[in-house]
Amino acid sequence: MTSKTFNFTINAITALPNASTGKRDQYQDIKEKALRLEVTDKGKKTFKVYRKMQGRPIRYTIGDFGDWTIENARKSAGKISADIALGVNPNSEKQKIRQEMTFGTMFQEYMERYSKKHKRSWKYDEREINRFVSHWFNRKLSAITFNDVQRLHHQIGMNSGQTQANNLVRRVHAIYNKAIEWGWDGSNPAKGIKKFKEKSRERFLTPKELPFFFAALREEENETACDYILMSLYTGARKSNVLSMRWAEIDLEQSLWRIPETKNGEPLTIALSEEAVDVLLRRKKHSNSVWVFPSDKTHGHVADPTKAWKRILTNATIKFWYSHTHIRPLVEQAQQKKSTFPHCRKLYSTIADIAQKKNVDLPTGLMDIRIHDLRRTLGSFQAAAGANQYIIGKSLGHKSQQATAIYARLDLDPVRASVQAASTAIRNAGKGGDKE
Repeated sequence: MTSKTFNFTINAITALPNASTGKRDQYQDIKEKALRLEVTDKGKKTFKVYRKMQGRPIRYTIGDFGDWTIENARKSAGKISADIALGVNPNSEKQKIRQEMTFGTMFQEYMERYSKKHKRSWKYDEREINRFVSHWFNRKLSAITFNDVQRLHHQIGMNSGQTQANNLVRRVHAIYNKAIEWGWDGSNPAKGIKKFKEKSRERFLTPKELPFFFAALREEENETACDYILMSLYTGARKSNVLSMRWAEIDLEQSLWRIPETKNGEPLTIALSEEAVDVLLRRKKHSNSVWVFPSDKTHGHVADPTKAWKRILTNATIKFWYSHTHIRPLVEQAQQKKSTFPHCRKLYSTIADIAQKKNVDLPTGLMDIRIHDLRRTLGSFQAAAGANQYIIGKSLGHKSQQATAIYARLDLDPVRASVQAASTAIRNAGKGGDKE
């Protein structure tokens, strides 16, 4: 096959002339040599892949120019080319998809061929589809309609939350998109589903709440969980990165933490504040594991500190209630029965029962704080100390097209100063808990 070669760009492809009557012109991309563009005499432009497998030519259609961006077409061509190099004929795979398969079979194809290979969040795909859509597994792909997806979206929104419902529709939409990309001749029933309006979460620990939070931390017996929470608070790092922190990633001399891979799929270097280093030095003295937060049940790291987290929030909320003059008598009344229930959860329930009988409206306190809100807390204290959005974004590992160029030029000195100022402010605010 002969073809003209040039760098595929939108302007260059748009400017290509129609092929001669009854002919099809072929063009080859410079950057991805397996990627071809076919132009018909009617002006239709289609991305294709051309490679040889065992000496025989393989031609595979990706999709029409206009439906595919050039970059995505290059990525797809690269993956298909790699499969061909391994002896996988993409046309044979497409033929399998063309045969009417069930949603369950397509879901397994999606997990093995795409999600597990390209998504860090593949476990969520597996869990959520199995949880909410398993009743579709024996149905043919074409048997699932727009109304089916719409009803499911509404049902999940009512029972499990609107964000959960929206995410589930996105997953179903992605599965059908892959089925179509891989050769299934049908339409996507999740296309056009109107999502619930999602509110961005703005919750974080305030300076007035931190004293109660720190007081509860000091009373928590699970030291590993407490140190994990403090590290999350002082670094603003994501939950998964803090849980899997290794000593090999820590440079205590330079006060740096180099995370090999984040949610964005890229490495991140975090400037550690004095408060964060203090936590690490304390843990280092008694550590004989590769993990900073090792599990006491397995050879791995701590998996989920949810139980300790709930205890801390409950204890902190009780202390928060006690600080209110009109609620304090209720707390004291419940504490008189404490000998019969040593756990703060029972104390919390007793206070709530007394308040209900006396028609006293209890504030939520700290019960609505999530672990991810610790990340937002650091950012809020940085903002309060005067840090700009780029400094905050750099310290938290945010990534956006607008900020990428600025991040590339930003060194860690101003970031470290910002994180240090915020960490010190958080620590000082938390000292108010000593007055309890």
